[in-house]
Amino acid sequence: MRWSRLSFAALAAALTIQAAAAVAAAETPPVPQPRPDTTTPDTSAPDTSAPATGAPDTSIPNISAPNAIAPSTGAPNSGAPNAGAAHADKPIETPLPQPATLQPPSADTINPDRFGAKLPDAAYGAFQRGLYKTAYNLAMVRAKNGDPAAQTLVAEILSRGLGVPLNAAEAAKWYGLAAEQGVPEAQFQYALMLLDGRYVKKDAKEAYALMQAAAEAGNRLAQFNFAQLLVQQDPGDAGIAKAAVYYERAASTGLADAEYAMAQIYANGAGGKPRDDAKARTLLAQAARQNYDTAQLDLAAWMIEGRGGDRDLKSGFAWMRRAAEGGNVAAQNRLAKLYMGGIGTDPDLILAGAWYIVARRAGLIDPQMDDFLQGLDDGQTKQALQRANRLP
Repeated sequence: MRWSRLSFAALAAALTIQAAAAVAAAETPPVPQPRPDTTTPDTSAPDTSAPATGAPDTSIPNISAPNAIAPSTGAPNSGAPNAGAAHADKPIETPLPQPATLQPPSADTINPDRFGAKLPDAAYGAFQRGLYKTAYNLAMVRAKNGDPAAQTLVAEILSRGLGVPLNAAEAAKWYGLAAEQGVPEAQFQYALMLLDGRYVKKDAKEAYALMQAAAEAGNRLAQFNFAQLLVQQDPGDAGIAKAAVYYERAASTGLADAEYAMAQIYANGAGGKPRDDAKARTLLAQAARQNYDTAQLDLAAWMIEGRGGDRDLKSGFAWMRRAAEGGNVAAQNRLAKLYMGGIGTDPDLILAGAWYIVARRAGLIDPQMDDFLQGLDDGQTKQALQRANRLP
C-alpha cells in the first residue's frame, strides 16, 4: 500500500530543537498509510464561535499548561487537571504534537484535471461512473500510444485494484511514464513510490525533484509533502521557513493536514512567522471541522485555557468529546478529567470513570486517574464499566 506523506515528526522535531523549554519529545511514528482527505467542513461539529454563557469559573483548573499545544495520541496523555500536581500528562511547552492519525491524506477526488485531461474523456467518464474495467480498457489503448492522461488513469486503477487485480509495480511503470510528460498527479504519486522504494528503485533525489515539480504545478498534496521533505532536509528555522510557503499554499485549499501544520507554526512563532495564537486557533478550528482529531483536542484545550481567543468551557468540552468519540486516546483521558472536574459540563463520576477505562484499555496509564477510579465505590465502578462497554 502506498504512503502519501512523511510523518509530522520531522516538523515536530524541528520545533523541539528550537524550544529551550521543551521537556520531552514525541516518539516518531512509523511510516503512515493513506487516510481519507476530507475537505468539506462538518456542519455538525461543535460551535467554536460563540462563547459559553456566563462567566467562566476561574476556580476550575486548566487541563493543560498555558501556551502549550496538547500532545497527540502518539504519546499517551495522562495528566491531572490540577495544575499544581506532578503528573505525566503535562504538555510539552512548545514542540509540535504528532498528527491526529498515522494515516496521511489520500489523493484528491478524481477529476479530469488531476489526470491531465482537459477535454471530455470517455475513459474518465467511465471511471467516474464506477465502470472501472471499461475505463481501464479504454485508457489502456491510449496509454500504450503515449497519452499521459490515460497513463495516469491506468496507473490509478492498477494502484487501487479497481475492477482489475491490484498491481502496484505495474502502476509504478505507468505513473513513471506520465510523470516524464509532466502530469502533476503522476509526478506526485511516482515521487511517493521513489521515496518508498518497494515497487521502484528508491531514489530520494528524483523523488524530491518530482515532488517539487508537482507542488509548483499546484498539486496540494505534493505541496504538503514537499514541505515535509524540506523540514526533514533542514529541521532548523530556515527549513521551516521554506516549508511554510508550501504548507500555506496547501492550507489555502482547505487541506486539513496543512492547516494543522500552519497552526503549529503560528503557535510557536516558527519559520519566520510571528507568534499569532488567534490565527493558530482559527486554523485549528478549520482542521477540527474536518474531523482532524488532534486539531480537535488542541482546539478544546485552547478554548478551555482561553488561548488565542475567549475562554469557552462549554465549546471546549464539546470538541474534546468529539475527539474522544473519534478514538483519540489522549482526548478520552482528558474528557474523563473534564467530567471529573465538571469543566464545561456537569460533574459525572460515572462517565469520568467510563472514559478513563476506555483510554486505559487502549494503553494509556494515568496514575491520578487510577487513584480516582480506585476511589469509586463498588456500585460506581460497576456502572462505569457498563458505560465504558457502550462507549465508542
